[in-house]
Amino acid sequence: MTNGNGTPPEAAQAPQLNVLAQYTKDLSFENPNAPSSLQQQGQPPQINIQINVGANNLSEQEFEVTLSVEGKAETAGKVMFSFELAYAGVFRIVNVPKENLHPLVMIECPRLLFPFAREIIATAVRDGGFPPLMLDPVDFVGLYRQNMERQMAAQGGQTGQA
Repeated sequence: MTNGNGTPPEAAQAPQLNVLAQYTKDLSFENPNAPSSLQQQGQPPQINIQINVGANNLSEQEFEVTLSVEGKAETAGKVMFSFELAYAGVFRIVNVPKENLHPLVMIECPRLLFPFAREIIATAVRDGGFPPLMLDPVDFVGLYRQNMERQMAAQGGQTGQA
């Protein structure tokens, strides 16, 4: 039996996550101490990376998710290079229970974007004169939990001051 458009009724209600678009919103790479930063260094640089995820509702079923990655490599107190990337995607999500929508948007969507952002960063660092920076995989579930705990603590602190 079908629902009139040729698909079985159970398939019509199956959860769906579709990527409608992916794009670089913002990319910045700085090599402030070139050409001296390109010379052989006595020790490997200390690299600090920060990753954040943001989302905007575009419509009831469409969301723009932005993966923001910032990084800086320093050695002997001097910046070798720094970068900022905002890489985004538009996702259509249908037939997902409301209680599962937020984790899906904030975990699965950035997980799909990450390999592309990683490649953009590796290429930018390589084109800046350094060996490509290959970011380690990100635990988006852990990042989501940290952000939720931080929000709960901030809300608890606000209500405690009333």
